[in-house]
Amino acid sequence: MKPALAPLGACLLALSACQQPAHLAQSIVQAPAPERVARESPGLKTAIFAGGCFWGVEGVFSHVKGVTGAVSGYHGGTRRQARYDLVATGLTDHAEAVAVTYDPAQVRYDELVRIFFSVVVDPTLRNRQGPDEGTHYRTALIPLDAEQRAVAAAYLDQMEASRLWDAPIVAAIEPYRAFYPAEDRHQDFAARNPGHGYVLRWDRPRIAALERLYPRLHRAASARD
Repeated sequence: MKPALAPLGACLLALSACQQPAHLAQSIVQAPAPERVARESPGLKTAIFAGGCFWGVEGVFSHVKGVTGAVSGYHGGTRRQARYDLVATGLTDHAEAVAVTYDPAQVRYDELVRIFFSVVVDPTLRNRQGPDEGTHYRTALIPLDAEQRAVAAAYLDQMEASRLWDAPIVAAIEPYRAFYPAEDRHQDFAARNPGHGYVLRWDRPRIAALERLYPRLHRAASARD
């Protein structure tokens, strides 16, 4: 992502993942409290989220209490396609995604989903978020077990019924295929580059919204992998 000059673009091919002009406002909405609460066994769990550039997704979740790690990567395509220069073309089956490791004793999956739709993505946008457009920026929940699938499906239905958003919910549930970590330069990007133009324009407001809307779940320090 290149610095926030006019027009704002997101990622240079040599560096990151977004290239479109900034023509969309940041969407912050306090999503409804989940009616279907996740019933998870003790021990660390993993959840995968896709929604726009993985810098921001990873940046928000790394500031959630109970999250022990967040890894940017690619989901939906093949191992051979899992390279930034290929994914950034929009011609692979991959989405930029983040694998979040969390302790359900501190933060449940349904709470992570609520945070995702409150401060990370606009669920009414198809194949785009913020300034980033393309199928590799699609918004999806990728459940890893039956409980996550049940929670994800129930929450998407609840969001649609809430009429909190003016447009239809187009966020999807995708079956898990394989997750491939992205190149090292993409990991912990917001934490390592707090003054980067894209981070200042798009990612820091999301983290600030997390603190404002969910102070109980916000953590000032970033979980670093």
